[in-house]
Amino acid sequence: MNLDDKRVDRIIRFALREDIGTGDITSESLFAGETLIDAVIISRQNAVVCGAQIAEKIFKAVDPDIKFKPLVKDGDFIRVDQEVCFIEGRALSIMKAERTALNFLAILSGVATKTEEMVDEIKGTGVHLYDTRKTVPLHRYLEKYAVTVGGGVNHRKGLWDMVLIKDNHIRAYKMQEGIKTSAELIKKVIRQAKLKVQKNIKIEIEVETLEECEAALSEQPDVVMLDNMSPEMVKKAVGIRKKMDLEGKVLFEVSGGITIENIRDYAETGIEIISSGSITSNIVPVDFSLEIVLK
Repeated sequence: MNLDDKRVDRIIRFALREDIGTGDITSESLFAGETLIDAVIISRQNAVVCGAQIAEKIFKAVDPDIKFKPLVKDGDFIRVDQEVCFIEGRALSIMKAERTALNFLAILSGVATKTEEMVDEIKGTGVHLYDTRKTVPLHRYLEKYAVTVGGGVNHRKGLWDMVLIKDNHIRAYKMQEGIKTSAELIKKVIRQAKLKVQKNIKIEIEVETLEECEAALSEQPDVVMLDNMSPEMVKKAVGIRKKMDLEGKVLFEVSGGITIENIRDYAETGIEIISSGSITSNIVPVDFSLEIVLK
């Protein structure tokens, strides 16, 4: 995933406005405008780095004259006390940019690190790890970028680029249509989606039981999401798909309750996709610090 510079610049502009406001009154009360300093950003833990180019953009947005020398690139594995970049420039400018740059580095590296940990657990299975819409509002674009840096795959970007019929859609449709049986409901809701959306739009439906799974398979959506099923139930669903001769025609996605401890069990059931909201919503930011280099 290549970042759109204009979109990133807009995010940075608002982030800096949030932090700086009318000015950095602490630094402005202490430093002369032309005081020059050298600084280094250091990682305080092992991690997958993500956001190095964004950090550079932040410093340059505050002061184009700042010199920023990256020592790593996004996707690199970094170790405790490893230097990530060198910075030279006005003290006032570096102090203004410091926290915003470190925040982006910390959060995005946290996403990339957790993603890679889970991806490593399913290596060799052919299964892909997808993200979800469980992201910080207004930061989804960068968090999804971090997922790709960690080796994951982006699911839909929002509500507009894919049909994903979830349990609440199904319940609301049941109330609207007065349909009683689950199998009939599942089939009709897929038919309705196929009727209404463009042919190039993928259709996915969430199911919670094997009966619902079989009904969904009979209508051949692009993807069937097996929600909160045990690995044993998932294997049975894979068996049903095989009997219906739909392997390679309808993909299976597993979601709900996926952890680092059980992800391999799910990956070995015969499905194609595992999605996890935890790789963006339940991350630990990586600890970075900016240190002034004394001459």
